[in-house]
Amino acid sequence: MALVVQKYGGTSVGSIERIRNVAERVRKTHDQGNQVVVVLSAMAGETNRLVALAHEMFEAPDEREYDVLVSTGEQVSIALLAICLRSMGYQAKSFLGHQIPIVTDNAHSKARINRIGDKKIREALEDRTIVIVAGFQGVDHDGNIATLGRGGSDTSAVAVAAALKADVCEIYTDVDGVYTTDPRVVPEATKIEKISYDEMLEMASLGAKVLQIRSVEFAKKYGVVIHVRSSFNDNPGTLVMKEDKDMESVLVSGISYSKDEAKISVIGVPDKPGVASQLFSPLSLANITVDMIIQNVSQGGHTDLTFTVPKSDFKKALSLVEGVAGKIGATGVDSDDHISKISIVGVGMRSHSGIASKMFQVLADEGINIQMISTSEIKVSCVVDAKYTELAVRVLHEAFELAKKDVKMESSF
Repeated sequence: MALVVQKYGGTSVGSIERIRNVAERVRKTHDQGNQVVVVLSAMAGETNRLVALAHEMFEAPDEREYDVLVSTGEQVSIALLAICLRSMGYQAKSFLGHQIPIVTDNAHSKARINRIGDKKIREALEDRTIVIVAGFQGVDHDGNIATLGRGGSDTSAVAVAAALKADVCEIYTDVDGVYTTDPRVVPEATKIEKISYDEMLEMASLGAKVLQIRSVEFAKKYGVVIHVRSSFNDNPGTLVMKEDKDMESVLVSGISYSKDEAKISVIGVPDKPGVASQLFSPLSLANITVDMIIQNVSQGGHTDLTFTVPKSDFKKALSLVEGVAGKIGATGVDSDDHISKISIVGVGMRSHSGIASKMFQVLADEGINIQMISTSEIKVSCVVDAKYTELAVRVLHEAFELAKKDVKMESSF
């Protein structure tokens, strides 16, 4: 008997018929003698509808009440699945985040999980009950509902799997695994059998939509094996797991891109200690994640600071930066929210040279100007004009020969 955590995304529970299909999958897993915990997202489109209602009421809704509203979508889906399973003759019980409890910090709409109580889940499992948990939500130490951000149900599922020491965490979605890049952009993209935590972390942080980055962080920290699968077929998916020696044989494993980027440049900043702290501290206090940072020092004792933030935080970040710029003696602030970040990823980069220069040359050959560059041991990222996104992905995918059928260990989209 294994303990299996299954997570189903919004498209998998997007209608009554699809919820019945999920119930059938859960039933099969349970009938094989396994203990089953199911984590659900809201029905497809429901969270967007709730978000739109909040912003229709007020452009900047109160964050606490925003979480109260948008968390209701998962309550519907978990109750419907429990009703379906019980109608089939199975014991099933749904739990909201605060009933487990899934305890978070108080960063509304971006909350992080602090701990998960496992007593109620284990008691239900011992009674052969199928446990159904609302993804995306938790409760802070003051009893307020807090949500984990878009894609947070992945994090909920992996965190629950870690707390229960589950044998596997199956993430069911509308794609049947992880690909070398987005198949909508490159039809020749190939599905892979397995990918390391580090590669998947890079891909998720760089724009890959298959898994949310915090879910991979949890998986790596606690050794949770993730199996990414489609809820619409029985094909084997992609295993996200500890790195093995074969993975370094591939120089570049996959191509990622993100259009959810905006660039802010602070011009003419005095080149003296403490200025960068004054500039970035307000962004940190506002829970705005700063990604790529470039500093150019001029001979006149001034510097230009350019950095990227998520597009969803662009207006807020720009307002904060403009407020600080004058105080620190900067001469101006420029911004651009029509950019994208293109990245190549692969653990093979650790032991091979020339990969970055090849990337730069391929982009140059297509007339694509590179605005910013960022690197790590296993990735190279370039900021380019958003209109070149798809072209850049296609030419890089071809240049690094990721469509070859004999490629085994690629990261993907």
